[in-house]
Amino acid sequence: MSTRCLPVRNALGLSAALAVVAIGLVLPPPGTAAVPPAPRAAAADDSFAAARTVSRVFVDATGAETPVASYDVTVKADQTRNLRGRQRIRISWSGAQPSGGRAANPYGEKGLAQEYPVVVMQCRGRDDATLPAAQQLRPETCWTASVAQRSQVLRSEGESSWRRDLYADEARQSPVSGAESVEADQCPPLDVTSYSTALTPFVTRAGETFSACSATTMPPEAAVDAAFPPAEINAFTDENGNGSVNYELRSDVENESLGCSDKVACSIVVIPIVGLSCAQPSSPASVDDKACRAQGRFAPGSSNGVGAGIDLAVGPALWWSASNWRNRFSIPVTFGLPPDTCDVLDSRPPTGFYGSELIAQAGLQWSPAYCLNQKRFKLQLNQTSDIAGFNLMENGTGPAAVVSSEQESAPGGDPVGYAPTAITGFAVGYEVDRPDNAGEFTHLRLNARLIAKLLSQSYLGSDLGRGHPGIGDNPLAMMNDPEFQQLNRGLSQTTQEAAATVLSLSNDSDVIEQLTEYLAQDEDAAAFLGGKPDPWGMKVNPAYEDIELPRPEWPLLDTYIPETENTCRQQNPSVYFSQLAAPVTTLRKISEALLDAWPNVQTKCDYDPSTLLYKVGRVDRQSYGARFVLGIVSLGDAARYGLKTAALQTRKGTFVAPTDASMTRAIVLSQQRKPRLPFVLDQADVAKDGKAYPGTMVVYTAARLRGLDKETAATVAQFVRISTTEGQVRGSGNGELPAGYVPIRKTGPTATLFASAQLVAAAIEAQKPAPGTPAPTGGPTGTTDTGPGPTDGGDLTPPGDDAPSTAPAAPTTSSAPVLDVADPAPTSATTVEESGTAGKLLPLLLLAALVGGLVQVGSRFFVRPPRGLS
Repeated sequence: MSTRCLPVRNALGLSAALAVVAIGLVLPPPGTAAVPPAPRAAAADDSFAAARTVSRVFVDATGAETPVASYDVTVKADQTRNLRGRQRIRISWSGAQPSGGRAANPYGEKGLAQEYPVVVMQCRGRDDATLPAAQQLRPETCWTASVAQRSQVLRSEGESSWRRDLYADEARQSPVSGAESVEADQCPPLDVTSYSTALTPFVTRAGETFSACSATTMPPEAAVDAAFPPAEINAFTDENGNGSVNYELRSDVENESLGCSDKVACSIVVIPIVGLSCAQPSSPASVDDKACRAQGRFAPGSSNGVGAGIDLAVGPALWWSASNWRNRFSIPVTFGLPPDTCDVLDSRPPTGFYGSELIAQAGLQWSPAYCLNQKRFKLQLNQTSDIAGFNLMENGTGPAAVVSSEQESAPGGDPVGYAPTAITGFAVGYEVDRPDNAGEFTHLRLNARLIAKLLSQSYLGSDLGRGHPGIGDNPLAMMNDPEFQQLNRGLSQTTQEAAATVLSLSNDSDVIEQLTEYLAQDEDAAAFLGGKPDPWGMKVNPAYEDIELPRPEWPLLDTYIPETENTCRQQNPSVYFSQLAAPVTTLRKISEALLDAWPNVQTKCDYDPSTLLYKVGRVDRQSYGARFVLGIVSLGDAARYGLKTAALQTRKGTFVAPTDASMTRAIVLSQQRKPRLPFVLDQADVAKDGKAYPGTMVVYTAARLRGLDKETAATVAQFVRISTTEGQVRGSGNGELPAGYVPIRKTGPTATLFASAQLVAAAIEAQKPAPGTPAPTGGPTGTTDTGPGPTDGGDLTPPGDDAPSTAPAAPTTSSAPVLDVADPAPTSATTVEESGTAGKLLPLLLLAALVGGLVQVGSRFFVRPPRGLS
């Protein structure tokens, strides 16, 4: 197995990388008495914090009130402004009543069987009595994915505790409430003797009312097989009164009925359930009186994984009741401009840059700052593989490419400059649950050998893999591997097929190149892939033994088809390990798979009665409490979607998570061979340093330094200068740098990147011709034949600039989170802090890139020799 530093990239993997994504980017509720507005207080930054006292009282037979419970609760949210669909924000609380009977799955209807939870949901409107009624928040504008979460239909005596609510108005105290605006034929007869019904209809953004008395009278997004799983959560509070969740928001793209957008104000409502306050008992006291005063069946901190019955009065299903609704916290949130903003508001043709998906989240925020300013151009960042984007730039189809390493130029091509544009990277994202309904696992540690085992398909997956030649005694999945267990104690060892693989990319990517460089520079991982068993006897899949590293794509090399009596597999014979790996074309698809805990494993058998045949497809979403799924994600996606990321081993006993400090440390270690070339992070240096994050990557704007017309050159130079100045200001607004990126500064550890970007911008704008060659004239990108020139700029290099450029030494006070193996403390997750107008031209552009790439395949060469020859 050969190893080397990251090389310049060739075009061999171009045909596998043609998938491209273009990015641009009230009335009081029925039956509810008037109550004080919910507290809402946003800090000067993007966060929220508020406190209030929530309480429960009983009125006795004499009319006297008796306090039952009182809690001073504080609620916080880490982000509230310029949010995007499916983005997750961290909501935490303290001082709440401890929960009992923890549900195995707290989301949607499955989370109703627990006591004293904290209900978190998304609602349209604001908690502001000065607003017009239609813009005010109310239970009817709060989203739930099921009837059971918002309505109580035909409940018998003893199950109608809401009717004895101290704060309920006369309507809610009646046998049937909430049906005033419901058409007669929408619901079954509700006025049934000895039964009570309380409906909380849902009112859509368009004003349509869904009665919510049955599954068929719910909005379309609440269908059983809806595209997205429920986001509303009945969250658990620990015995100290604390809790937190990563709450996923939905825009009007994901939930049109709810309708939240940059134009429609919405809120996150947080309701600590302390139980119904109960009115003076009727005479004689009814069973509903007793039900109202119930105080729970489960002890604080206990589990209810089997979904046993609870006391409804202290459960989450009655969040809409007056007693609970009055205790709400309302967190105002705003949404950023939609991805098609530039298409809608700017009629100018876009200027398309092509390449790395690592810059996607930054591009979503940057694009409006260009198209909404008529002094700038209409920016469009189109996602392709790095090499495909580079080829489009080289052959003149695109003015610039966004890449994260030096690419191999065609012989005789124009010189190319690489301007540092963003510091970000990749991570191994995960969703893993602790056993016994103990919540999420939050400090996953991985070393290079474990990742090598996953990529090389060396886990067996299930009993189907036991017949594989040479590795039949290997563990079935990662949770069964003693090496993994040693690093991550206390996890379930129940095998899951999804834990035998890490979801990765099917096409060329600089991310895969850097990941495999990390493996190549790790002695244990390299030895394992070279055929040496690990200390517990696990062996590499023979199909991957001595695979060349690093490499820009990870191939599916295994050919094992299990012999089995299973009728489905006999009708659908397939390479089993390829079904487990099932790579995808974009990093975003991987992030969404993690977000939904939906592995891309393709081993589910379904029988079609109409054809009497079996078909094989994607497995089901994993159940909350039993999740174990891993994937290679961008740090930008991880930050937006709130994904947890693993700490990676850099040297024995040292694990480093992606943080500002660890990523800046990696930049300090990076070296630039010549001006206007990329900075190279040598994974051997990362291992020696121990404090730098191995997945750190710099995204560059690559453009020709000759042959561009003046206007195009000025456009690219403008992008470099704006993106490295105002584009490096952290924030969630247009033109700012989102989470998941480290700012490039004019001073400090990243100053060399800033200086290099300005140097390249000047060279792009200058378009200095080759000696004896006239300046280009005419044509959109210039047609002058400039002859051969080196990728570093040829004669553009100033005298004395050939010496390697090294980032300044790291400040002695800067350090990344470093954990010793014996230290049980959690590793922090990622904390660093789409206009589709490619249209009909895009296939033609890609075809041009493909043709250009194929012409060059036979003549491309490495300008950087393998390690040891440089």
